[in-house]
Amino acid sequence: MDSLLNISPGLAIWTVINFLLFLFVFVKFAGKGIVNGLKSREDHISGQIKSAETANQEAQKLLNESNKKLDEAQQQVAEIVTKGREQAEAQIAKALQDAEGVKRLKVEEAQREIERSKEAALKALRNEVADLVVQATEKILEEKLDKDKDLKMVESSIQKISNN
Repeated sequence: MDSLLNISPGLAIWTVINFLLFLFVFVKFAGKGIVNGLKSREDHISGQIKSAETANQEAQKLLNESNKKLDEAQQQVAEIVTKGREQAEAQIAKALQDAEGVKRLKVEEAQREIERSKEAALKALRNEVADLVVQATEKILEEKLDKDKDLKMVESSIQKISNN
């Protein structure tokens, strides 16, 4: 076991020379490949990061555009609802105005009909009064008068009275 703990100076020098020789060969032949591989990997990762940043910027841009379009769509919907409400109110107002016009026409027509009925009733009443006056006069005079002539005379008298 003693031999394990004892270090031989010749062996140590040859070990260091072998290590330096290995290191020189390794750096000479494999070092450029390893450095190029690491550089390539670094470039690839850097490209991926730039690509991700570009994609993120594009996504943000699309998100902003989508939000803008959504806001515009909501504004258009609000305008359409407002216009629809205004049109509905205008149609309601027009319908009320039309109904009021129809009501007014019906009232005027009813008033004209009442006036015609009143005139017809007054004419019938005048005729009845005239007939009663002629009959009363006939009874008073006890003779038959000319009915048509007397009727015209009574109607003209009633007309004069009603005009006054």
